[in-house]
Amino acid sequence: MESFEMIAKTLQGLEEVLAEEIVNLGGNDVEIGRRSVFFRGDKRLMYKANLHLRTALRILKPIASFEARDADEIYAHLRQVDWEEYMNLNQTFAVDTVVFSDNFNNSLYLSYKVKDAIADSFNEKYGKRPSVRLVKPDIYVHLHVAHHICTLCMDSSGESLHKRGYRTDQTEAPLNEVLAAGMLLLAGWKGQTNFIDPMCGSGTLPIEAALIALNIPPGIYRESFAFQHWKDYDKDLFDELYDEDTQQPFEGKIYGSDISRQAIAIAESNVRSAGLSKYIHLKQKAIQDILTTVGNEGLLITNPPYGERLKMDDLLGLYRDLGERLKHVFTGYTAWILSYREDCFDSLGLHPSERHALMNGSLECEYRKYEIFGGKMNDFKRERANRGFGRPHSDDRQANPGRESRRGREDSRRGREDSRRGPRNGRRPSDGTPHGYGE
Repeated sequence: MESFEMIAKTLQGLEEVLAEEIVNLGGNDVEIGRRSVFFRGDKRLMYKANLHLRTALRILKPIASFEARDADEIYAHLRQVDWEEYMNLNQTFAVDTVVFSDNFNNSLYLSYKVKDAIADSFNEKYGKRPSVRLVKPDIYVHLHVAHHICTLCMDSSGESLHKRGYRTDQTEAPLNEVLAAGMLLLAGWKGQTNFIDPMCGSGTLPIEAALIALNIPPGIYRESFAFQHWKDYDKDLFDELYDEDTQQPFEGKIYGSDISRQAIAIAESNVRSAGLSKYIHLKQKAIQDILTTVGNEGLLITNPPYGERLKMDDLLGLYRDLGERLKHVFTGYTAWILSYREDCFDSLGLHPSERHALMNGSLECEYRKYEIFGGKMNDFKRERANRGFGRPHSDDRQANPGRESRRGREDSRRGREDSRRGPRNGRRPSDGTPHGYGE
């Protein structure tokens, strides 16, 4: 099959994680950009990328690149595109435009120019225009403008890939699924131990942890992808990839708890929807009430409240309680905490061994690692290394996924950063009865 360039969009701070995913999936010429990863592959890889990548928001296929300094120039270039190669008269389409340029200050106006170029191309030949549809169109077109460099892409994903399709309900301000998966992969999670989220909300972290541990592609729950409406869509190839059995055994336990009864009810519904109740055990419990845990080692990842709906004294008290539980209950565990307030981190009373800058929505957050141990640090690290826990050192990773940014070309090739498909042929794991933890 023909190889072509693709752009995978992601959240800020997850570029290296996504690059490693793409390398492991078989991508070639992998290079990191800003909130994006560039790579080459064929149609099979594009389908697999949409199905399997956990930290990608969308997969774009560039189809044209040109220079323009005003909207009329952009329109003229887009009229030269053979739009019948990508869509037909009866299909609906939507246009998304991202602009980083002093020459253009209205992305909506440029979207209209793209729409006009497509419509006029068909109208000139057939006397009819394809219809624009803002919600779930057949074809998604993306224009990126960086200074005077314009890149036109076909969006193969459609709706953002963080919309997995398993979520039936959500709590207020739920964790983005792509961010959750990125947090797990940054922590080195592969299903090699027990996992706990003591403030699980609607269950996103436990669900994503189970998908990784079982090697279940996150895209199997979606109703559809945009590439299924493309003129060159290969249904047999997609069915082959979709029905491929990738699931692996997982012997550990995944636990989630939350002080909110409503949150646990929502999490249980989402877990059932994902078919993961056999592997994820949920219980209503405040962090202060967790007295014991399972085993003497494991991974704890959580996204505590940031203070938008709590008084400051209550918020800092919550973090103090979390730090106290970590020190006295979770000895032997590795803990990762996502937050954006320095005083909240200070209230934990622990010293981080690793930090990562991540964006949670519009908030500039930090993701900090804490080794919870008794005895000497060197003995603890040696034992953890012998057990194979943690992310590999950069020198030990697979062939360079292209951690150096692409200079001079990156701005001209950016794309947008930012349903439900029922699993077929037994892909969804068997259900079971959820159990609690921390008794």
